[in-house]
Amino acid sequence: MKKLIQRIKALLQRILKRFASNSQQTSPLINSRRLDTSIPSVFPRWESGLVLVCSQCANEQPNSFHPTSRSSTACEDLENWLKSRLKFEGLWGEFRVVSTSCLGVCPQMGITVVVVSNGSHGNSPCLIVNPQSDRELLYSYIKQNKG
Repeated sequence: MKKLIQRIKALLQRILKRFASNSQQTSPLINSRRLDTSIPSVFPRWESGLVLVCSQCANEQPNSFHPTSRSSTACEDLENWLKSRLKFEGLWGEFRVVSTSCLGVCPQMGITVVVVSNGSHGNSPCLIVNPQSDRELLYSYIKQNKG
């Protein structure tokens, strides 16, 4: 009986040792430890927020939004309007507007926009925006979410 207890003890120690070594190798995204890597990093100027405009939404919707010119889509028009508006109001640099590929929402009407700010803590809703009529409303939303 004594040998059996010793063997169980040894087995438990090996299991605990293996568990401890696996828990130290968690992903750097889950664990807040600093990455020990040679990949250079920078801290961008857009500390208040990042506005992601899906460039695929207007392409996937037949006859939903006609481009205002032959060379641009409704997504590009919205993106350019937001950039110029942020520059005009002196908020360019605090916010950055970036086009992105599919965000996976694919609305039947509208363009998907995500405003990621420091205050959102990873909980940023996908907004379905009409690129013509919702511009001012979207801009107000961006200003309200200023980090």
